[in-house]
Amino acid sequence: MTKDMSYEAVMARRPEIMKKAVGIDYEEFESGQMKFDFERMMKETGYSLQEIIDIQKTTGVGNTPLLELKNITALARSFAPEGKGARIFVKDEASNPSGSYKARRASAACYHAKKLGYKGVIAATSGNYGAAVASQAAMLGLKCIIVQECYDSEGKGQPEIIEKARKCESYGAEVVQLTVGPELFYTFLVMLEETGYFNASLYTPYGIAGIETLGYELAMEFREQEGRDADAVVVTNAGGGNLTGTARGMIKAGAETEIIAASVSLSGLHMASDKQFNRKSFTTGHTGFGIPFTTWPDRSDVPRSAARPLRYMDRYVTVGQGSVFYMTELLAQIEGLERGPAGNTSLAAAFQIAQEMDEDQLLVVQETEYTGAGKHINPQLTFARENGIEILIGDTSEEVPGETIILPKDPSYISVEEIDLVRTRKSLIKNALRHFPTDFVDAENIEFLAEEINSDAEFVKEALDELDIKY
Repeated sequence: MTKDMSYEAVMARRPEIMKKAVGIDYEEFESGQMKFDFERMMKETGYSLQEIIDIQKTTGVGNTPLLELKNITALARSFAPEGKGARIFVKDEASNPSGSYKARRASAACYHAKKLGYKGVIAATSGNYGAAVASQAAMLGLKCIIVQECYDSEGKGQPEIIEKARKCESYGAEVVQLTVGPELFYTFLVMLEETGYFNASLYTPYGIAGIETLGYELAMEFREQEGRDADAVVVTNAGGGNLTGTARGMIKAGAETEIIAASVSLSGLHMASDKQFNRKSFTTGHTGFGIPFTTWPDRSDVPRSAARPLRYMDRYVTVGQGSVFYMTELLAQIEGLERGPAGNTSLAAAFQIAQEMDEDQLLVVQETEYTGAGKHINPQLTFARENGIEILIGDTSEEVPGETIILPKDPSYISVEEIDLVRTRKSLIKNALRHFPTDFVDAENIEFLAEEINSDAEFVKEALDELDIKY
C-alpha cells in the first residue's frame, strides 16, 4: 500500500519520523503536565565533556585561540567615562574546519550518527551549521543533505544563504533550497523518512554538548592567560544553542561569569513572511529567532529542544544591523581580522558594554566566524539596496528594520537596547500554558518553570496570578 505523503499525513507522522531519525524517545524524560527532566536528558542521551573533547580532536575541532582586541579596547576607552573600558577578548572560532563554532555541534552529531550505523545525515539550516555538518560528514564518510530556506516566492535568494550553499556543496553535500514557508519542515520530514538518515538537528543533546567544550575552553584559557575568570561573556543568540552550550561548559569549569545574550534587532519583521524575508540583512543571530526561541524553545525540529537559553542568560541586549556591519569593518581595519557577520553581533554589543565596565575587568566575545563571498558586508548591503532598503550614516537608534540600515556616524553611536527579562520570563510561562493547557499548576511544575526561566517559585506564582491560573 502506498504511503500517504500529503502534508497533513506527513505532519501527523512527525513523532514517529523524529524518533527513528534521532534515536531519542523524548517521552522517557517527560512527566506530569509540562515537566521534562532536562538534565537527565542531557546526561543519558549525550556524552561527557571529556568524551566530546576527544571526539572533536579526531576531526580538528576546538582548541581555538583566545585573542585580545587591544585596538578595539583602546577605541572603546576613548568614548568611555574615566576609569571605564573593560579589556575586550574574542574566541576565534573561525579557525575551526568549517569556519565557525558550529563545527563543535556538528562533530558530536555526526560522530553519533556514525556510531549508530546511519549512512547519512540531514540538517535543516540556512546558516553555518549546514557547512559544519557537511564538513564533519565528509570526514566521517557519511552522506549529507542540507535543506535550506533560501528564496522568496520571486526566486530571490539572500547572498549569505547562497554562500552557505556553495560551502556545503564544496564538502560534497547535496543542498535542497526552498522558498520561505511551511514546505521547509514538510520536505525535511519527507527526506528523513525516505532516506533513513540521521537528523543532525541543531537542538539535540549531541549538538548542545558539542558547544560545551567552547565554554569550558574559554574558562580554562582565561585562567591560564589572565589568572582568573572573565567578568562577562557576550554570546550571539538565535535559536539558543550557542548560549546554552557555552554557559553549560563554563559552569562545568566552575566559572563565575555573567552571561550576556546579544541579537540583531529585527523588530517589526516577520520571519515567516514571504514579503519580508529579503528585507532583513541577517540570516541568523537576530531577534526573529532569538526572541521566539527564548520564550519557547520547543518550537524546534525535535520534540524537546536541548537549547534552553533562558535558563542561563543574565542579560539580553540588541544591536542594530548598521552597527554590526560597521563593527565588521572596524574589526578588519584596526585588528586585521576579517570575520563575520553573525559573530560581530556580539562584538558590537561588547563594544558598548565594555564602556560600562571598569578598566580592569575582562569581557569576552564568545565566537567569530569566517566571511567572504555572499557573507561579506558589501554584497549584503548591495542586496539590501536592491530590495528597497535605504543605507544611511547617522544615529543608529533611528534605524527601522526593513526600511533602513543606519551605519554609525562614529563609534560613539554604537549602542545596545535592553530586553526586559522579566517580561521574557512571563512570556515563557504563558507559552508553556498555551502548549499545555490547564487551570491548575502543581508544585512540581512550578519548580520546573522556575528552572526554565532561571528564577524562583514566587516569580512563577506571580505570573500565574496575572494569568488567573490556580496553583
